[in-house]
Amino acid sequence: MPFDPFQVVDVGHAGLRTTRLGLGGASIAGLYDPVTEADAIALVQHAWSIGVRSFDVAPLYGYGAAERRVGLALAGCDRGSYVISTKVGRLVREPDAVREGDELDEQRPGEGGDGLYPGAADRRIVFDYSFDGVMCSVEESLDRLGVDHVDIAYLHDADRHLVQAIDGAYPALVRLREQGVVRSIGAGMVRSAPLARLVRETDMDVVMIAGRYTLLDQEAAEELLPLCEARGVSVMVAGVMNSGVLANPVAAPRLDYAPAPRDVVERAARLAAACERHGVTLRTAAIQFPLAHPAVTGLIAGVRTAAHLDEYPVAMGAAIAPGLWDELRSERLISDLVPTPA
Repeated sequence: MPFDPFQVVDVGHAGLRTTRLGLGGASIAGLYDPVTEADAIALVQHAWSIGVRSFDVAPLYGYGAAERRVGLALAGCDRGSYVISTKVGRLVREPDAVREGDELDEQRPGEGGDGLYPGAADRRIVFDYSFDGVMCSVEESLDRLGVDHVDIAYLHDADRHLVQAIDGAYPALVRLREQGVVRSIGAGMVRSAPLARLVRETDMDVVMIAGRYTLLDQEAAEELLPLCEARGVSVMVAGVMNSGVLANPVAAPRLDYAPAPRDVVERAARLAAACERHGVTLRTAAIQFPLAHPAVTGLIAGVRTAAHLDEYPVAMGAAIAPGLWDELRSERLISDLVPTPA
């Protein structure tokens, strides 16, 4: 098969090894629409049953719900048999715990239940990339997950807080890595330039790039991916559907968590039409495409149903005629510089 989803691959420099396919926790924490705890746990357990051994969460996802749910689902599993990653830079707080001067994340749910996580009630997210904030964040994540260490801790969306992240958060993660509480240090963002700076200026083990190395957007190929390849930094790709526009360009498509602009929808439709001409679905091409880059180690699937998760192993192993990639290049739908699946 072109890509084995359950192949065990090396991640970073700390001896971590896990499956090429991982499960992301945003959707099961109620991204866009609430998900019951029972359904979320069932999906994580389904992922385990088919062979997934990489699980990615964050305090932001469901305002603590993703960490708690994944922890419950994996509670009976051998801790040494899977890799779990979480993120730092945001703290989950009850309203009465928010202090004057705290910087609130604008993605909080509204009074009417709107926002990215409408099931998150009235909890708040506070940005904090300080040394003490990161130490507190990891301690709280361990408690929600029910584990004594995390395999990867990512600096989360630190692009607007890079100075504090480098001066405060990063030294905290180094301390935690030395203590064995964190095995590997990473950074995860939706912009590639700040990630490239972190790779240049710190000792990163792994980065996660969301939505910027996809069929729709190859921004990360310009600097980040070559830099990671040269420095031996593993790259995990997330958001390969660009928040939904590549999953379905017709039905209320989203881009970066908001309604997709018309020109993006039209481009996605052109990609879909080319795929159809070559007998492959747009989802299949979108899933396989980023894995062809030599810097990319694995893929995180953000899904909320078992049926959608099951599409990933099938798509990763599907045969795609080379003519598709030739057409996408000739139509300037993908860059001439990026590798494509063989």
